[in-house]
Amino acid sequence: MNYPENAQVSSKRFERAQVEDFLYYEAQLLDAWQLEEWRDLFTADGRYVVPATDNPVGDVDMDLNLIDDDIVGIRGRIQRLMSTYAHIENPRSTTSRVVSNVRLWDDESGDLGVRCTVVVYRSRVPGTTSYVADVRYLLRPEGGSFRIAAKQAVLGHHTLRDVGGVLSIIL
Repeated sequence: MNYPENAQVSSKRFERAQVEDFLYYEAQLLDAWQLEEWRDLFTADGRYVVPATDNPVGDVDMDLNLIDDDIVGIRGRIQRLMSTYAHIENPRSTTSRVVSNVRLWDDESGDLGVRCTVVVYRSRVPGTTSYVADVRYLLRPEGGSFRIAAKQAVLGHHTLRDVGGVLSIIL
């Protein structure tokens, strides 16, 4: 996912409000722990990546990632998170997301490129932590809405120690 470094980034095919509504819907699903519905937003070839904090701009295909899930991996991650085996999320965290700074472009792949900032507040018994991420999507138009062909969340932390040393939620 290459973000054009042009200050006039925009899409000729889609309005920002339509894309923002989709992103808000995704955030709503994640905050409500409707993870199976979130999974269904992905295309069959969809991919969810969170690069390592020590190499956030590395090559996601060659470098170590904290998360690198294709659709099978996404299904497995959701199954674990929804079960009692994910001890760190039992009981589940309460999350609240803020999505901002949405930028769009017509990607050379034919999909819609989107870049935004997401802040996730995660509350647990000991307190609240915040995750900040620069999130990049490739969205595939389908039936008046979109499906996620790729989602890459680049954490804005130098280390996971900033957020308690864990990443047990979906960004």
